[in-house]
Amino acid sequence: SKFLNDKWMIKNGFLNDVQEHKPWWWNIKVQKLNLSAPLILLPEVSCQKAIEILQEKGYDQAPVVAESGLILGMVTLSNTLTSVLAGNTQFSDPVTKVIYDQFSKIGLEDSLGKLSCILENDHFAIVVHEQMQFNGNGSSFMKQMVFGVVTAMDLLTFVSRNDKK
Repeated sequence: SKFLNDKWMIKNGFLNDVQEHKPWWWNIKVQKLNLSAPLILLPEVSCQKAIEILQEKGYDQAPVVAESGLILGMVTLSNTLTSVLAGNTQFSDPVTKVIYDQFSKIGLEDSLGKLSCILENDHFAIVVHEQMQFNGNGSSFMKQMVFGVVTAMDLLTFVSRNDKK
């Protein structure tokens, strides 16, 4: 059962420390990765425009976020090209037709250990930051802002550059 799987428990925030012999970087916070600001696409961007933007800016993937701030998913260059070339999607279709809506989120205050557990199964995680916003009537609500996208390569680069051994 996944409820007895320590990695699943860590990934879903039910367990903090499970490794007895943790690597030196295990408890360091995600914010220490110094991620660059992500490229964000709005849902109405066409597949053609998404491909052009990703290629021009040198990105493999980008989060698709509604104007409200709701994270809809992730678009990847390879998935978009494959879908268009296979005839499943038209260049003129909105990018929402080719997004991955199964993705993991991680906070800036979460540990690299938790990130490591997520990246064992996922190619990336969307780094989010909770922000309190106020309406005109004074009521408040929490909104998640996309802070970055992190991959296993980002984690590996951090670990190899800062290796204490």
